[in-house]
Amino acid sequence: MRHAGRWSRSTRRENRLPAKVSQDTITGVISAEKSECLILTGMPGAGKSTVSRLVAESLPRAACLDGDFINRLVLGGRVGFGQEPVEEWNRQIDLMNRNMAMLSANFADAGFTPVIDSLLPDRRQVDDIVDRLAPRPVLLVVLSPGIDACVYRNTIRHPDHQFFFDGYEGLEAAMRREFGDVGWWFDTSALTPEQTAARVVAEAGRRALVKR
Repeated sequence: MRHAGRWSRSTRRENRLPAKVSQDTITGVISAEKSECLILTGMPGAGKSTVSRLVAESLPRAACLDGDFINRLVLGGRVGFGQEPVEEWNRQIDLMNRNMAMLSANFADAGFTPVIDSLLPDRRQVDDIVDRLAPRPVLLVVLSPGIDACVYRNTIRHPDHQFFFDGYEGLEAAMRREFGDVGWWFDTSALTPEQTAARVVAEAGRRALVKR
């Protein structure tokens, strides 16, 4: 199943994280020593890119893997979000997920926590990445500030980073229906990106583990 809706692309607020987080001092904190792989997903505008970078920067050893960037590595023959032919678009999304999983596994095995930033709209894509990362533990955090917050956050972006997306209701319903019982659905509507990242680092280890 693929999510419906059209999409096109057209600083952080202060509340600082600790300079570096020591996994020895916080119960349940994300730890590269355990080869954990962190996935941050959510609807467009949920704050995935900002929060994933803040999380990676705050950990002693971590790498941030941007799904959009990996997808855009395809230049010749690239099919963009929701474009035709649908079969080729789906194939390229699957390729992106495979590449993200392989990179994440390599980083985890080298002692770096991979922080995956990607929109995963359905259970099939979630399961695909989780299965490819086995036997490494996977933490799934769904940033869930709500549709109104996602739309508003887009309006205050720099114009170069704003996007158009008209499928929020269908996407939110599909995500909750397909994997609403997986990982940590984190309501971030009242939090800054820095506050969100700090809680992800401190709590994901005990709240977001994907059970196989």
